[in-house]
Amino acid sequence: MLVVGLTGSIGMGKSTTAGLFREAGVPVHDADATVHALYSGEAAPLIEARFPGTTDQGVVNREKLSKAVLGNPQALKGLETLVHPLVQAKEKTFLAEARRSGAPLVVLDIPLLFETGAEGRVDLVLVVSAPFAVQKARVMARPGMTEDKFAAIVARQVPDAEKRRQSDMIIDTSLGIDAARADVLEFIRKAPELARLARPAP
Repeated sequence: MLVVGLTGSIGMGKSTTAGLFREAGVPVHDADATVHALYSGEAAPLIEARFPGTTDQGVVNREKLSKAVLGNPQALKGLETLVHPLVQAKEKTFLAEARRSGAPLVVLDIPLLFETGAEGRVDLVLVVSAPFAVQKARVMARPGMTEDKFAAIVARQVPDAEKRRQSDMIIDTSLGIDAARADVLEFIRKAPELARLARPAP
């Protein structure tokens, strides 16, 4: 079973691309969705203990948590230390189930793949990208987004150019949904050969 790491900076179209893989019948594990579920469940008491006042009725308030950690590397590291092991446990369960089902290819949708060293857990890295102007316009259209918040998020992510350099394939999401869909189908077709080239047999 080939394990593909799907990543890209904020606003690059990663979630849409993940949806195209699902559309093509490829199992996808969404790290963001997993975090969202954890914030409503087992992670909430751990986060409240570490960052008092960041939950409401046992559910993490993402806005309050964001204010507590953004711009504070030590606080952010503390949050990651709590959450990342829980996400990886869910990921392992997903992979085990996919192997049992005989899936030839799965996708791990990991926003901070390079930032957390997750490239070592996958066979191929697929990066979604778009010109900076397109990225910024998408992100600034989100509710509650500000220039400062956007700048802080971008600052903690590996630069797009570096992600592209380290990828096995790039999908430019600025060309429209049909082009992205075609690229996804092409990637699925090429994945076994790409994996052979990326991880040559000893």
